[in-house]
Amino acid sequence: MIVGIIGAGAWGTGLAHVVARGGSNVILWSFDGEYTKFDSASLPNTVKITRDMADLRDCDIWLAVTPAAFFRETMVRAGEFYKSQPIIICTKGAEPKTGKFMTEVLRETIKKVKNIGVLAGPQFAAEVARGVPTGTTLAGNKKVQEFGDVVFRNLHLSRTHDIIGTEICGIGKNAVSLISGYVKVRGEGENQSAMVMTVAWNEVVRLGVELGAKMPTFLDYCGLGDLLLTATSQTSRNFSAGMALARGERPKGTVEGISALDALVKKAKITGVHVPVLKKMKNRFSK
Repeated sequence: MIVGIIGAGAWGTGLAHVVARGGSNVILWSFDGEYTKFDSASLPNTVKITRDMADLRDCDIWLAVTPAAFFRETMVRAGEFYKSQPIIICTKGAEPKTGKFMTEVLRETIKKVKNIGVLAGPQFAAEVARGVPTGTTLAGNKKVQEFGDVVFRNLHLSRTHDIIGTEICGIGKNAVSLISGYVKVRGEGENQSAMVMTVAWNEVVRLGVELGAKMPTFLDYCGLGDLLLTATSQTSRNFSAGMALARGERPKGTVEGISALDALVKKAKITGVHVPVLKKMKNRFSK
């Protein structure tokens, strides 16, 4: 199988390692020809790096791993070479300008796509690259699941048809991780940190259920698993960004949690779900 991976950041490159170890050939698209290099793992020789979107044309499946802020423009470009492959979205985030989820953006940019999947779970890219046991949730229809069994054979897969729930979990954990990092610095102790994280996550769950998500999804790898990983560890970009913002510093790298908060609050306003903690923190980070 030939797997096209769109995005060569840490997570895209980490997935390239996983897919190649599973026996598939990989075409890893990078906008500048560069990719993330991990000290603990060398990129397999079955991974081809390219800057040419046309190289994705004959792949059997695409994994979309570009940052949420660039997802739309990247998929518009990729759409010129799309030939009905299943597309699994591996980006956890929401579009900053519109608050739309990645599945919404994908359907707007590649209108003929039918088989959409979402991959989410507790996954630090460097550990995935070196083969550390990792659980992840794959949401999608039967065809997506069949492809996933081949592509992600080196991951511990949990399967579901709950695409919206899996996507909400990925967005929600970014937001809650950012909040948790902020409270870690500005709060009054561990008790308060646990309280705020619990309340904020409950707001994410209520919103998700209102949007059609299934409750068990929030207890899966993509939900509780990812929350425990990223809302308690300084290795998490969003948790570290929250700490930096609390200290009045500029966060390093991409901070998906800010746009995630904005998207969740927008969805809550539309659906009438009460999310006071998410709204309060969104306003604080928007200043």
